[in-house]
Amino acid sequence: MATVTKDRAQERERTVGLSRTALGRAVPSAWRRADRRLRDDPVLGWVGTLAVTLLAFVLRVWHLKTPKAFEFDETYYAKDAWSMLHFGYARNYDADADRHILAGVVDGQWLKSPEMIVHPDVGKWLIAAGEKLFGMDPFGWRIAACVVGSLMVLVMIRFARRITRSTLLGLVAGVLLCFDGLEFVLSRLALLDIFVAFFTLLAAHFMVADRDWCRRRTARAVSSVDGPPRWGPVRRLLFRPWLLAAGVTWGLAIGTKWQAAYVLAAFGLLYAAWCIGMRRSFGVRRAWAKALLVDGPVAFLHLVVVAVVVYVATWTPWMVHADVYEKSLSSTQYTQYTGHGHCDGTSYVADHLDTKKRWPTATEPDAHGLGEVWQSLRTLWYYHRDVYTFHTHFLNCATHTYESQPSGWLLLNRPVGVAADTGIKPGTDSCDAPTGSTCLRQVILLGTPLLWWGSCLAAIAALFYWILARDWRFGVAVVGIASSWLPWLMYADRPIFSYYTIVTLPFLVLACTLVIGKLIGSGRDSSRRRTVGVVVSGAFVVLVIANFAWFWPIYTDQLLTHSEWLDRIWFKRWI
Repeated sequence: MATVTKDRAQERERTVGLSRTALGRAVPSAWRRADRRLRDDPVLGWVGTLAVTLLAFVLRVWHLKTPKAFEFDETYYAKDAWSMLHFGYARNYDADADRHILAGVVDGQWLKSPEMIVHPDVGKWLIAAGEKLFGMDPFGWRIAACVVGSLMVLVMIRFARRITRSTLLGLVAGVLLCFDGLEFVLSRLALLDIFVAFFTLLAAHFMVADRDWCRRRTARAVSSVDGPPRWGPVRRLLFRPWLLAAGVTWGLAIGTKWQAAYVLAAFGLLYAAWCIGMRRSFGVRRAWAKALLVDGPVAFLHLVVVAVVVYVATWTPWMVHADVYEKSLSSTQYTQYTGHGHCDGTSYVADHLDTKKRWPTATEPDAHGLGEVWQSLRTLWYYHRDVYTFHTHFLNCATHTYESQPSGWLLLNRPVGVAADTGIKPGTDSCDAPTGSTCLRQVILLGTPLLWWGSCLAAIAALFYWILARDWRFGVAVVGIASSWLPWLMYADRPIFSYYTIVTLPFLVLACTLVIGKLIGSGRDSSRRRTVGVVVSGAFVVLVIANFAWFWPIYTDQLLTHSEWLDRIWFKRWI
């Protein structure tokens, strides 16, 4: 029986699958592709992974509490996290709260009224965990971002390693991410973006792991069937643990910032293409229809339904205090807005206001039991409607010094300064500037230029390899880049910032890593060609690290003379 099964598998290897790629190379059979496991030593792989991750953590935790100030939007998220930790929901605070907190006076800074928060709570709860462990000071509110930013390097290594089937290329991806300035600085700030980037990357990793898992199970199931499979496995793929993990993680990503929903939608379509390709590669006829019928509902349940459930669950503390929001925020300007508006200076003014309009749940008697749960869910829906109105209308007239057009984000058109201490005179704070000049300190959200510019070229190459060479690995990079960056073009008429592309960065790094893999080549290539590829790729990685080191002072609030600072501000738009 074993011999018969083996003969069947060998026969299918000869008959099923593409014969040649667009570049003319032979394509392995579906069975061989399904069994393409990484042959490298797993111990060595984990030792390298942990070593690079530890390096990333040491770099990020160094002088983490410097500067001792609320940098940029830390003033919102750090205080929201503290009040959520102690009161269960985000409260408004005293006008001088920043000054008192930095002086060590934390008690008595919060009011009883709830704050109109415009982003979900997952990232703020993570910030709150750091404050719980280390207190309400810069180290306490930044440590969660530091840990998650370091873990993001770990996930990047395992993600690239799984896709490329190479421990070396996985480590290259981790090193590139480790030495990116944008990821580095966001790992040292109590902002939400590093958290949504981490969860998005982790969810994409789980989906790729599910792709491998499904293909292996399909290969085993089809090998025991006589003749071409009619449908492929059905019951064996009803429960997909890696895809379930992806659904949970997508829910956490969206529960940090809504922007992750665009990436989920794009990867959902990519996943459908993977399922169609999987069944077709094993000989299933009309694979697209059968994949949609079999895999579509399963994927929808594991990804979308699970993500929605997790997302709603992250609002549980908010719903416990829904009555507070009903009393204070059910008649805000966002609910009252019923029509169009106009700009009055830098403020948005609605043309029509219904000053008596409130959330329906605000005038209902309090329910009990399951009725109370339903009432809280409805209150949460009305709150979401107000937040959506805020994002789509009430920021249109606002302006900000560091706002920028998303069309130029990948080229680093406008970095964001998050902290600055200028005008430090010679002889003060160790300033050794020449007479007539000054020193300054700055923290700037700027990606490592060489990495970003090189990755933009790699993204173009990735599009070529995905479409023309039919290499699915490059599709992961292209879809990740497009879905996390292009949707921002729809919001270019409101203040938005280049550091939102932190979600795009891992996919840029993946594109760069895949191109490096192509440069290095395989064992079938000549030793001279591989040597040239290794030298070029190695030189690029070294130059990225050197480029990061050059910008280190403006990533870490180091003292610089004005001349030294200008040496690092390469374009006027960076000022």
